[in-house]
Amino acid sequence: MASAAEPLPRAISPVLVHTETAAEDEGLSAFISVRPRLFGIAYRMLGSAAEAEDIVQDVWLRWQSTNRSVIVNPAAYLATTTTRLCINAATCARVRREMYVGPWLPEPVDTSDDPRLGAERDEALKLAVLVLLEKLSPTERAAYVLREAFDYPYSEIAEILRTAEANTRQLVSRARSHVAEGRRTTVSSAEQGRLLDAFLDAARRGDMAALEDLFAEDVISYSDGGGMVRAARFPLFGRERIARFIAAVATHFYNGVIFSRIEINGQAAGLILREGKVVAVATIDVSERGIHQIMWLMRPSKLAALSKSVQRAGYWYLPRLVAS
Repeated sequence: MASAAEPLPRAISPVLVHTETAAEDEGLSAFISVRPRLFGIAYRMLGSAAEAEDIVQDVWLRWQSTNRSVIVNPAAYLATTTTRLCINAATCARVRREMYVGPWLPEPVDTSDDPRLGAERDEALKLAVLVLLEKLSPTERAAYVLREAFDYPYSEIAEILRTAEANTRQLVSRARSHVAEGRRTTVSSAEQGRLLDAFLDAARRGDMAALEDLFAEDVISYSDGGGMVRAARFPLFGRERIARFIAAVATHFYNGVIFSRIEINGQAAGLILREGKVVAVATIDVSERGIHQIMWLMRPSKLAALSKSVQRAGYWYLPRLVAS
């Protein structure tokens, strides 16, 4: 018999265990249901899939330690947390990118399975637009992304950003104006794909005349090697200069490579592989006057996720465009 001084064994209530387990399951379910949206917000805010994944992981850890019984709208709470963390991260990223070697370009993401990347619209997803968003303040960028890509009402954006609704409207308006100033009238996806194929073929052959015929007069070319691989460290301007540069590197850069088509950031892009490994991604922005912007992504860390996707699918199943 136990003495009066000895505490009796404490029974564990199966009802309590069931309740706690159910709460955990509900919390996990709520997070998983909005995870694509959280990643979509973070990626558009930061232009980096790796950094976006870090933000989403941070949000998950915070969500686990949150008293979820007082959260009325889990989706809104998680989106708010994600956005605020991204604003802080974007401020730090801006300082780091000032020290970046050569032009900084966003990390490409495979959107073949989810063309809108968790959003209501495909806005603020193409690489050319993400580059323009880099010039906005983090708060302006957040307002633009939430409104234009995810169709959040101004009142909700104002709450997320801790500002007045009138100020939120101004933030979105300024961001829209900035993006509109940097954009041109775009062509259809089919036309963009046709010009991409023609560009890759001409680049492989080093055909300066064919390249110049494809380019708008004020074409600009960016190469992001991040100091890790050989790449132009400054943007190149002008039809003739860019054509001459591409033709000059054709004899060695394109030797033994395979060109394929892949969808990144909601549009067709050229995938360049050597011995089954992704060595570069090329994408173009096209207007009625021709190709007016070229982006070469060559930094290995920015190609890592795409390389894994290609390896999982088997690169030999990818559509081949041209081969050297």
